[in-house]
Amino acid sequence: MRVLCLGNELLGDDAAGTVVAERLRDLLPEGFDIDTTSESGLDLMDHVVGTDALIVVDAIQTGAPVGSVHLMREEDLPSVYGASPHYVGLSEALSVARALNLTVPRKILILGIEAGDTLSFGGAMLPAVRSATDLVAEMIAENIPQWS
Repeated sequence: MRVLCLGNELLGDDAAGTVVAERLRDLLPEGFDIDTTSESGLDLMDHVVGTDALIVVDAIQTGAPVGSVHLMREEDLPSVYGASPHYVGLSEALSVARALNLTVPRKILILGIEAGDTLSFGGAMLPAVRSATDLVAEMIAENIPQWS
């Protein structure tokens, strides 16, 4: 089981995934596979191959109230198509990895934290998002046995 926390700590609420990773390092046993990255697109393949089960944590924007937590499965992810590899998302990276016969997780769970501001360079995380990071870290720590 790997927990992959996505985000950029320089962009306000986009840091949610990295904050969850820091908290999980305190909550989970030493040596547990916690991976963090600010990468996107096909670069995510390096982070999703080689594990049987994957939990992904990321800031998302769906229009729900800021700080809401969304629990999704891989099939719930929208496919993103565009003229640039910057528009490739997690589901496309997984599809490419499968097409290349790489070992990809058979179980994928995504925890999205509804963000308000993911563009302000050096901006602070909103209080509702900060609270949600604690909730998500605790959810993962408490549910790891049944999710893996």
